This record gives sequence, C-alpha cells and structure tokens, in this order.
Amino acid sequence: MSAQRPTATEQPSPENSLVLLVDVQGRLASLMHESEAMIEQQRLLIQASQLLDIPIVWAEQVPDKLGPTVAPLAELLSDQTPCHKVSFGCCEDPGLLQAIQSANRPHIILAGIETHVCVWQTAATLLADGYAVHVVEDAISSRSLSNKEVGLKRMYQAGGFASSVEMMIFGWMGNAKHPQFRAISQLIKQASLET
Repeated sequence: MSAQRPTATEQPSPENSLVLLVDVQGRLASLMHESEAMIEQQRLLIQASQLLDIPIVWAEQVPDKLGPTVAPLAELLSDQTPCHKVSFGCCEDPGLLQAIQSANRPHIILAGIETHVCVWQTAATLLADGYAVHVVEDAISSRSLSNKEVGLKRMYQAGGFASSVEMMIFGWMGNAKHPQFRAISQLIKQASLET
C-alpha cells in the first residue's frame, strides 16, 4: 500500500474493506477455544459481507494435511476457490498476496485461526505494508485462550484495530436506512439464537 495508513477513528466502509478468512479448516477448527461460537460469527461476517458486496479472500493452509474449510463456511463460499498456502502468514504466499493487493482495499477485516500463528503473521505483514488491519476478536481463535490473548495483544501492539463482527457490520451500514439493514438484522438475530 502506498497511501497513508488509515487512523483508528476512520470507519471501514463496504467500498474500502476486504475480508480475509484464514485457515478455518478440518478438525483443527473444532479444537479452537469456543469453536462453535467463533464459526457462527465467521458465518455472520461472510453473509453480511456478501450482502454488502465486500470482497472476501479465503485462505487454506496445506488442505491435503489439515483438511478443507469447515462446511458451514465453505458452503457460503461455494462460488469462490480458496487460495492454498504453505506459509503461515497469508502475505508470504504470492497468490494470496496478489489477491489481497489486487482488491485495492486499505481496510483488511481479519478473521480465522490461529490467533498467535497464522493470523498474527498475516497481520504483521499487512501492518508493515500500510494496511489498516481490523482484528475481529469474536471471529478469531486459538486452541488455548492464553494463546488467543497473546496473539491479540501482539496485533494491537503492532497497530491493529480491535473489532467484533457486529461492530464491523453496523459500521459498514452506518444507519438503519441502509438497504440491507433488514436482511442483516435478521442474520444477526438468527446467529444470536444459534449461539
């Protein structure tokens, strides 16, 4: 990114945001701290992004070994192909980096696993490259709470911005007159019933 990094008070919009989903795969996903709640929040983030025409870049870490993305998320992304990687951080993979850069979106909305490894390494490179990285805490996890917490702390020390799925979604819409407000409100209500 050549432009100046956005400030903490600058609100991401559907026009300047990119959702980056990192490695929510196979049995490993089920081992995450509060796994079911995390996956439900990731579903909500993906569904809202799709309603608001926000691009999603979808990463998978060595899927032949770790398995594919979990079905509740993969079924929502069936019209896309995941970007496979062997590097822990997304930006160290040329294909993934190209997908992120070609979107030309300064705000990266980061969700996935694990907080202290692949998510952190991805955030670190994006922040060094000048992106605004929004760390969606309820859509990110690690196997242990302590590793999640240290990963989050490190991302904030590096300049990432704390967020949550609802905080991001309502920020994108701005007000209750948004044309997708009713549909997204229904998604949020449904997600609340399922968690």
